[in-house]
Amino acid sequence: MNREIYKISVAGKSVGRVSSEIAILLRGKNKPEFQRHIDCGGIVEISGLEEMTFTGKKLDQKKYYSYSGYPGGLKERKMGDVFQVNPFEVLRHAVREMLPPVKFRTEMLKRLRVSK
Repeated sequence: MNREIYKISVAGKSVGRVSSEIAILLRGKNKPEFQRHIDCGGIVEISGLEEMTFTGKKLDQKKYYSYSGYPGGLKERKMGDVFQVNPFEVLRHAVREMLPPVKFRTEMLKRLRVSK
């Protein structure tokens, strides 16, 4: 399969709007030969991660949770803390939640890359 490379600048754009565009490109819904059970999406390279915009007070109020499965194993992190350490992680998490929960979701996410 011949995968196309899409280059997107996310500087000055909202995280949700950009991640929905990226999810469509990764899944291949922009192609006429799209079928739900076939992974025909392209490669998406993003740039300008540090200049992404957030509406409202998301950086202070939104939290990411992870649970280890053990009692007392629920951990939470604020979106602002995650964004300061690794802005790509915030965008990757948003894109992951917009993709369908199928077997090849991890393969689609591997085609999301950061270009310098």
